[in-house]
Amino acid sequence: MSKPDPTSNSDSPAAQLATLGPQPFVFHPITDSIEGPAFSRAFKAITWATLLGSGYWLLSLWQQGKFGGDTGLDGLRAAGWFILGWSLLAWTTWHVMFSRSRLDATGIHQTWIWDKHMGYDELAYAKLIRIRGLEWLMAPRFYVRTLMGKFAVFYVSSPHVQQECARLKAELSAFREF
Repeated sequence: MSKPDPTSNSDSPAAQLATLGPQPFVFHPITDSIEGPAFSRAFKAITWATLLGSGYWLLSLWQQGKFGGDTGLDGLRAAGWFILGWSLLAWTTWHVMFSRSRLDATGIHQTWIWDKHMGYDELAYAKLIRIRGLEWLMAPRFYVRTLMGKFAVFYVSSPHVQQECARLKAELSAFREF
C-alpha cells in the first residue's frame, strides 16, 4: 500500500495561488546564454560623430567668447548649461558603446544607463520591431509586455540574438494563443 505524499497538499496557500492565474511561460535559449551588442556599429559611429562634432562646436563657441564671457573661466561658467548638456550626451554615448543584450535562463537583459531585465515567466506579449534593410543602422527593438501591463524595449543588433528573440516571440504567441 502506498503512502500519500506529505509534500503535495492541494489545500496549501501556494497551491491555491498557483491555480488562480495563467501558467508561467518557460523559455530555454539554444545555448545557456546568448549575447550581443545592443546597437549597430554604424549607429555607434554616428553617436561618436555627434558627440565629437558637438564638442568641437562647443569648444569653438567658447574660444570665440560667444557665451557672454571671455575665453577663460568666466566663459566656461557662462557656458555651464551647454557643458552639462554635452556631458549628458557623452554619458549616453558611453552607454551606447558598451550596451549588450542577453537572453539566458532567467530572462531578457540589456545593460544600459539603467539595466533592463524581464523574466520569461512574466511575459504576456512580445514583438520584434525592425525596419528591413536598415538593421545595419537602426537596431531592431524587442518589445515585451507582462501580464500586468508593464513593458520594456530591448535593442538587439546581433543577428543571433534577433533570431532567438523571434523564436521566443513565436513560442510565447503559441503559449498564450494570440
